[in-house]
Amino acid sequence: MAKQTKYIIVSGGVISGIGKGIIASSTGLLLKTLGLTVTSIKIDPYLNIDAGTLSPLDHGEVFVLDDGGEVDLDLGNYERYLSVQLSRDNNITTGKIYREVIEKERRGDYLGKTVQVVPHITNAIQDWVERVGRVPTSQNGRIPDVCIVELGGTVGDIESAPFIEAMRQFQFRVGHDNFCLIHVSLVPVVGAVGEQKTKPTQASVRDLRGLGLSPDILACRSATPFEEGIREKLSMFCQVRPEQVFSVHDCESLYHVPILLRKQGIIDVLTERLKLNKLSISGELQGEGDALWAQWREFARRRARDLEVTTIAVVGKYTYLTDSYISVVKALEHASLNVNRKIEISWVEASDLEESSAQKDPLKYHEAWQRLCAADGILVPGGFGERGVEGKVLAAKWAREHNVPYLGICLGLQVAVIEFARHVAGLPTAHSAEFRENCDTPVVVFMPEIDRTTMGGTMRLGSRPTKFQGTSFAQNSKIRQLYGSVDEVNERHRHRYEVNPERVDELEAKGMHFVGRDADTGERMEILELESHPYFVAVQYHPEYLTRPLSPSPPFLGLLLAASGQLDSYLSGAGIAADVDTKLKM
Repeated sequence: MAKQTKYIIVSGGVISGIGKGIIASSTGLLLKTLGLTVTSIKIDPYLNIDAGTLSPLDHGEVFVLDDGGEVDLDLGNYERYLSVQLSRDNNITTGKIYREVIEKERRGDYLGKTVQVVPHITNAIQDWVERVGRVPTSQNGRIPDVCIVELGGTVGDIESAPFIEAMRQFQFRVGHDNFCLIHVSLVPVVGAVGEQKTKPTQASVRDLRGLGLSPDILACRSATPFEEGIREKLSMFCQVRPEQVFSVHDCESLYHVPILLRKQGIIDVLTERLKLNKLSISGELQGEGDALWAQWREFARRRARDLEVTTIAVVGKYTYLTDSYISVVKALEHASLNVNRKIEISWVEASDLEESSAQKDPLKYHEAWQRLCAADGILVPGGFGERGVEGKVLAAKWAREHNVPYLGICLGLQVAVIEFARHVAGLPTAHSAEFRENCDTPVVVFMPEIDRTTMGGTMRLGSRPTKFQGTSFAQNSKIRQLYGSVDEVNERHRHRYEVNPERVDELEAKGMHFVGRDADTGERMEILELESHPYFVAVQYHPEYLTRPLSPSPPFLGLLLAASGQLDSYLSGAGIAADVDTKLKM
């Protein structure tokens, strides 16, 4: 008999953005500590085919997978917590489902039947979930024991209705012992005395039951732990046992959420509900689970400690919504805690650094420059569009001239090239063809194979190999040493423009070394590093997509080491100072 994957559905009520992704990721992590193999699916009820064309200010970061899928940022949480590589099929959207059904209808697969939401759309959703839930994981090649499905949106939303109905049917399709529903809701604290109110959660569960689904676990978000009697009240009116109601109050950090859930007994509840004790788990996998939990607790402990602070200025154009850079934030956190420092991110809106800002709003201009100049390190992340580009160029110039550790990502590499070309290589009109299509000195150009006619999925996307060059500088470069002195690395890309290969010799002659190039042709510049600088590194790819709490991204690790004055000792083999005597690894 074929192995049956068990499914945990995570739904949300009362308000959007309640934290379903963190609950789903934390639950998956706890199941992994039992030695189970876990995968995840995110359902987004919007009509877009994928997240690639969504504005970061509207929807948060676009996360890129190994296969080039542009997906919701929650899949980044899943990868970071579960240490798995997911595919584009792990993100389901209304657009994907309807496209699949319509294509079948056009081929005649439905044999002339009237195509309807029920059963055709709901069947397509169930088929997709079951198919992806049985794909062997990248971690160990095993068919997952458990698949966690996060249902985006809020219960009661019109666009979520087909997915709710599909999951109502799905519970009977896979069987009672293979289906568990976690409902994430809100217990607000209101009034002068800070009284917790259960009515919103009661109403949300009532709506869910009216749609045919009954929660097995309630995860209740609140600013404070449950007051006396709240758990019992929720149990009574929501028809779940008290031990199935969990207080997910504000913690020291998100890394403490798994610890909070485990202390309240969620593993026991899941084991009973899904009969997890009947699964066959090898002693080796159980040992790996125990080690994972010990490492996670140590990592969370560091996050709570009063460590020395290192400040990194992040110079971007979407700084008003920090979820636009959520993977960058996580990469900085992971790197800082692994070098025994607490990260303080100083957000700098790139356009505020420009001369035009000094005329419009002098206060903003001076505050932006004050934050930049006070930082221990500077990071310029990726982005699209001309707004703020000159401010990013100025940030790269400040870092280069004042020996401030610098990391550029994607556009951050391109602005570093523009700045260096203008002020060191003697090319004052240097610019990018993205912003000045007919500029005299294009040092950044449109990639020849990219489609200019459509927006979605047409960039250079996904995991690509980068090969370190054979020059003496490249072989001994700081960034190569941070990667473990390997000859080649695989990182994820998302861009349409690249460094102009015709200008590379001029730039290298002045001291800008392109130490890493694409492994296929060697003509695409992937990594640059400046000589005679504490740490000036820029990469065309997005290393933040592969960061893990217990295994930080090497370019970010280098930035934090340099900004905290530990890079030279680390590269010489002396390790990390104080409190951390071994590097944490998975």
